[in-house]
Amino acid sequence: MSATARQTAPMPDDIRAMKGGAPIVSLTAYTTPMAELMDAHCDFVLVGDSVGMVLHGMPNTLGVTMDMMIMHGQAVARGLKTAMLVVDMPFGSYEESPAQAFANAATIMAETGAAAVKLEGGVAMGETIRFLVDRGVPVMAHIGLTPQSINTLGGYKVQGRDESAEQVMADARAVAEAGAFSVVLEKLPATLSDRITAEIPIPTIGIGASAGCDGQILVHYDMLGLFTAFKPKFVKRYAHLGEDAEKAIAEYAKEVRARDFPAKEHLFADKAPAKGKSK
Repeated sequence: MSATARQTAPMPDDIRAMKGGAPIVSLTAYTTPMAELMDAHCDFVLVGDSVGMVLHGMPNTLGVTMDMMIMHGQAVARGLKTAMLVVDMPFGSYEESPAQAFANAATIMAETGAAAVKLEGGVAMGETIRFLVDRGVPVMAHIGLTPQSINTLGGYKVQGRDESAEQVMADARAVAEAGAFSVVLEKLPATLSDRITAEIPIPTIGIGASAGCDGQILVHYDMLGLFTAFKPKFVKRYAHLGEDAEKAIAEYAKEVRARDFPAKEHLFADKAPAKGKSK
């Protein structure tokens, strides 16, 4: 799906301009049908590398590849008309150098029609963010708990408590100064999230942060109850589709074994019905 086909969608500068205004609404998506469902309700949709865990059964996001992100990015693009598309850069695709980051970001944008990419890291990624932005690649930053760094962070722990709060503040300032148009704040204390939101000029998108952030994002498999391997504290279940699906599958299996399905109304007759009647 080309960017032209979705020309009514907001652009990164439009998201930046929402700072301090109406809350920004966003969700992750990985498939066309889900993208179609959330398109009218979200300001932007993120193809997150969480796809590795919730769709591919990976233990974390570290095994996600460029090919996976591009494939799912293309699928989501087909379902969007009014929401902006952002695609995660996977682990190993941008950390080596700004030049590596640009080559891979350019590939993602060209192949998916995404308006922007998202990458993880604060101060350490400042040079890379500036390099990308200067070359026409809009960047959404991601600080706090950065899932691609769980091996160095000691797991999925709350970040920014006690003395580490100042490092997170430095990360927030660094990505804003480098030119990111927005920043995701993940798993941070609410007071620190509010401080960051007040002090930096770009929108903050919270996930386990604060209601005071400029916007919010959740993994849609979490909020719909489709991914139930674990439930983070910051997730609210707005539906329980996983439970409903399991009940439906069990009922289907029961009817097949009892030969109650398919029933007469699901079968085809020997002769075609008269014109205008059901086939």
